[in-house]
Amino acid sequence: MIDPADQAAVAEQLGREPRGIEEVGHRCPCGHPDVVTTRPRLPNGTPFPTTYYLTCPRAASRIGTLEGTGVMKEMEARLGDDPDLAERYAAAHDRYLAARDAIGQRAGLDVPEIAGISAGGMPDRVKCLHVLAGQSLAQGRGVNPLGDEVLDRLGEWWAPGPCVDVPADPVADGG
Repeated sequence: MIDPADQAAVAEQLGREPRGIEEVGHRCPCGHPDVVTTRPRLPNGTPFPTTYYLTCPRAASRIGTLEGTGVMKEMEARLGDDPDLAERYAAAHDRYLAARDAIGQRAGLDVPEIAGISAGGMPDRVKCLHVLAGQSLAQGRGVNPLGDEVLDRLGEWWAPGPCVDVPADPVADGG
């Protein structure tokens, strides 16, 4: 169960009510969630392979800009040229699947439609840097080498302060 203050922050970050949140996957240095872990099936029944959902709009915007520079093609090419990188990226895929399976089991959800499919293009493509960064934030540096590279390229997106302004306790503050 997610805390109401975190739910309010994520809703403000996304501009809509979040769906299928399991828990906060990572907190930004400002204190707000910047990644949530989601259940593998949304409440409406839709399979949802994105376990680590990046919610911070500032980080997401910077990643979108980075994606526009062609870095995904460069990263994918490196996967073909660097067997060690490819092996570590494939291991990140396995860790992603294991985490999603554990969340699904805790929630009593069976989602055969996405079995073996992670997100972000893993294990052999690079399709979404947001997913890779989300995994690195939620599971820690060293798990996804390309996600770590994305975070290194982002810099301190949190430095200007919180990306949203929500009360610490939205219920007590009338929210």
